[in-house]
Amino acid sequence: MIETKKVAFYTLGCKLNFSETSTISRSFLGEGFERVDFEDVADVYVINTCSVTDNADKQFKQVVKKALQKNDKAFIAAVGCYAQLKPEELAAVDGVDLVLGATEKFKITDYLNDLTKNDQGEVHSCEIEDADFYVGSYSIGDRTRAFLKVQDGCDYKCTYCTIPLARGISRSDTLENVLHNAAEISKKDIKEIVLTGVNIGDYGKGEFGNKKHEHTFLELVQALDKVEGIERLRISSIEPNLLKNETIDFVSKSRTFVPHFHIPLQSGNNDILKLMKRRYMRELYVDRVKRIREVMPHACIGVDVIVGFPGETDERFLETYHFLNDLDISYLHVFTYSERDNTEAAEMDGVVPKNVRSKRSKMLRGLSVKKRRAFYESQIGTERTVLFETENKEGYIYGFTENYVKIKAPWNPELANTLHSIKLTSIDEDGTVRGELL
Repeated sequence: MIETKKVAFYTLGCKLNFSETSTISRSFLGEGFERVDFEDVADVYVINTCSVTDNADKQFKQVVKKALQKNDKAFIAAVGCYAQLKPEELAAVDGVDLVLGATEKFKITDYLNDLTKNDQGEVHSCEIEDADFYVGSYSIGDRTRAFLKVQDGCDYKCTYCTIPLARGISRSDTLENVLHNAAEISKKDIKEIVLTGVNIGDYGKGEFGNKKHEHTFLELVQALDKVEGIERLRISSIEPNLLKNETIDFVSKSRTFVPHFHIPLQSGNNDILKLMKRRYMRELYVDRVKRIREVMPHACIGVDVIVGFPGETDERFLETYHFLNDLDISYLHVFTYSERDNTEAAEMDGVVPKNVRSKRSKMLRGLSVKKRRAFYESQIGTERTVLFETENKEGYIYGFTENYVKIKAPWNPELANTLHSIKLTSIDEDGTVRGELL
């Protein structure tokens, strides 16, 4: 009897990576592998890498070490953004057998005829210009929500970013395929779909392999709103210049789209935005926030911000701090700038010392705690719908309202993966919100 080979996966980075890991894992199942948890003993460990954090290689080495502790004879493969950008570096890590670039990762099972460990990692990676075709993906690992990839790559030239080098040009899934995948997900008793991509507001470009837009992001949103069986749809990060008023207005009246926007700002200083080659000024960002607040006063608005970019003087940082403090937003994701090979910003003058970057990060993270608290307080006494998750965490079950308030309730298995009307009553000492089920 042939023994079934076991495979385990580890994902570093974003929601897009999670959707792709899930799709890659299904190709293994099609080849007769059994998927096991990363904590278990497996024959093959696949690590989906990320290049956004400056300690990407350190994280990767730790994950490889963890896998080898489980099975020192296991075959270890690296895929993803870091594998495309620095394949030789990953291949040189002790214990790594295979490194696949942007176009090869979805064909990983073709490279696994022989699972004998290699002395040196084998590299199959493309020139990034060759990553011009689209592979649809969605994740169905977490039963309560799925990440649905609608777009990949980016044509923007932000001076700090390596994503275009790691993922190639902007290209989109066909509208027909997105709707097909959404319908597939809805049949699996998943209550919420999160739309993901590198630059999802650019949706429609490259839909049929050409550069023109076949559909707009608004048309995508309108079509998804009609898919039967989906309870909730959430837009992940979207550029402020691509979040049009028509989309905001549609979401405010939508059957399924929830009032939650995550909009990268990166800096509240226009000179820094120009140095970053962002495609808007801070005034446009203010307009977007105002428009959302006009039509959805209870919406949750999250912001990405980078601190310590070259040229960010104390004055410019304080301008960002005060700008965010005065803005009616709900939370921040704070990134400390780190130099990236082959980016314009890495060659810029005005380098901010690392200890200053760290101090500024801390200030903005403190501001985020204050903003989230104020947003949660504004929601006390209101009635919302919570989608409970499936884990028992120390006697409690958690979930999120449509406008992204984190709810905590005593563990009850019957609540798992269900939607409930709830009246928000108080903020717990851990910062989550308690409520009465209605």
